[in-house]
Amino acid sequence: MASSGAAAGFGLLSAATWGGSDFAGGFGARRASSLLITASGQIASLLILLSLTIGLHSPVPGRLQLICGAIGGFEGALALAIFYRALAMGAMGLTAALTGLLTAFVPVVFEFFRAGRPAPLTAVGLAFGFLAIWLITHTPADAGAGSPSKALLLGAVAGVGFGAQLILFKIASEGGVAWALTSGRIAGVGAILMVIAFAPPSRPWRGFWLAGIVSGSFDTVGNLFYMLSARFGRLDVAAVICSLYPAGTILLAAVILHEHPTRRQLTGMAVALAAVVLLSL
Repeated sequence: MASSGAAAGFGLLSAATWGGSDFAGGFGARRASSLLITASGQIASLLILLSLTIGLHSPVPGRLQLICGAIGGFEGALALAIFYRALAMGAMGLTAALTGLLTAFVPVVFEFFRAGRPAPLTAVGLAFGFLAIWLITHTPADAGAGSPSKALLLGAVAGVGFGAQLILFKIASEGGVAWALTSGRIAGVGAILMVIAFAPPSRPWRGFWLAGIVSGSFDTVGNLFYMLSARFGRLDVAAVICSLYPAGTILLAAVILHEHPTRRQLTGMAVALAAVVLLSL
């Protein structure tokens, strides 16, 4: 039986840890390649997941769950590489906002056709969630920078990829969370190593392991909380709440780096709280 309160709670924990992962990765990327940080984090977390899964003798799920987890990890890693490329091309605020909205929108549409129309209160909460994502992630000041049309196209592709990953991870988790995480990470490591092989980073190959391990650990825990959120409640609720993770990154930057959020971002966080309350009822 679905529990909206538990789904919202695990969704918030997922958003917080994913926000921490992005903060660690972004902070480390000031001195090292973001791709190398991502790769090292995925490899380190994979070793931990394999040790736990094998050591605890977790039952192996069915073929469908394993395949969905692997596909989700593979295409999610490629979507991350595409997202980094889109941000590097300019129009970062608009691109990040579009990617965030599509990340939540794709699972919402999927759940509408799979489970039917949400309750009116849930629908209002989802609308508030979309508004919060836009307010938190969109920075109008750089909307005209760089090559906005191509950046937005790549951002849209990344958003669809992230949204598809949430759907696939939801299906994979139904066969057991441990193997869903592990199969996704195995495929993710393969995908990110493939990207590095075809487009090796130009920045020095050093100074990325610590940031990668911290970022990858938080990302793995965030995936765990997301899967639990999706198992306790509707997929659309879990996806929208978890997609509020940029708020966690912004808050960490404010506390640790003294980078104060804008009035727009603070408004988005207030709207996000209202959304979480509505979705937990």
